[in-house]
Amino acid sequence: MKKVFFSFEPHGRGGPRIREIPIRLILPNLVTVLAICAGLSGIRHAFEHRFQTAVVMVLIAAFLDGIDGRVARLFKASSKFGAQMDSLADIVNFGVAPALVLYAFLLDRAGSPGWIAALLFVIACGLRLARFNVLDEDEERPAWQAEYFVGVPAPAGAAVVLLPAYFGFMGVDTGRPLVYSACVYTVLIALLMISRLPVYSGKTAGKRISADRVIPLIFAVVLYVLLMATYPWQTLSVSAIAYLIYLPLSARAYSRRAKLEEAKLVQTESQSPSSS
Repeated sequence: MKKVFFSFEPHGRGGPRIREIPIRLILPNLVTVLAICAGLSGIRHAFEHRFQTAVVMVLIAAFLDGIDGRVARLFKASSKFGAQMDSLADIVNFGVAPALVLYAFLLDRAGSPGWIAALLFVIACGLRLARFNVLDEDEERPAWQAEYFVGVPAPAGAAVVLLPAYFGFMGVDTGRPLVYSACVYTVLIALLMISRLPVYSGKTAGKRISADRVIPLIFAVVLYVLLMATYPWQTLSVSAIAYLIYLPLSARAYSRRAKLEEAKLVQTESQSPSSS
């Protein structure tokens, strides 16, 4: 009997054919699919006027979409199939879902300007993700620059762009001032995503910490989780504002690092035998 479904080949064509797929290879793709389901469910809840649930679903989608790559690396299950799935999920969870949820909650009251702002955010997210994929394959890029994103990363943009919704859930008047301010704010976040602003990623910060920092770190994480559980919208608002304040500090640190690396390069060239 002819098979109904095509065989799952996690490593793409050209590799050895695998008849039985280990569960660890499927797990990252399952996380990606669950992220897409959460993002689309957030859109549904938004258009059914369950806005708080919609925002929670979008944040869950962003979280799941942000960890699927780490799950793949942890279980050594990276694959071309997973990379393509992740790219498709990113545009849904970091672009379409937050834009439509914010539009249904607030931006639609502005009419066409609100829809234009939502569209620009989705387009900016797509451009941001495409540029990330291109830079990730750039082998000539200096190693230290890999510590920085170019522009606000899509997961952060998805969480930060919902700041007007957080304000609305806290009881802030959702009248015309907030509506039109949200339109301008959405476009601003879109511009930050496609900008050349260097944003520290923290990926190379190391996997170990000193022993004297373990207890304070555990305390800080537990405190943040408790604040999220007790005062979710206030905590998310403060987190989003803190992230926006962090951006110029990150750019300043990048500028200092670039000058330091340039000075090291000049010193190395001056000490090389060819320069004598």
